[in-house]
Amino acid sequence: MKVTLPLHEMTVAEKIGIMEDIWADLAQAQEGYTPPDWHRRVLSERRRLAESGQVGYTDWETAKRQIEERIS
Repeated sequence: MKVTLPLHEMTVAEKIGIMEDIWADLAQAQEGYTPPDWHRRVLSERRRLAESGQVGYTDWETAKRQIEERIS
């Protein structure tokens, strides 16, 4: 099924809201999907960098708030 959204008419907040809805749905539907091997490699490298202290990270709620502050 192809879905066409009026992206050029939507606000950034509306677009983020749709992405959040999609991610929430994907999180519930784990059957039938196997991530490609490169996903595991990227995640392993990011975990290694975080555990070594070479990079930091922000939890999603904080990151979302920071994005919303930047775009408003």
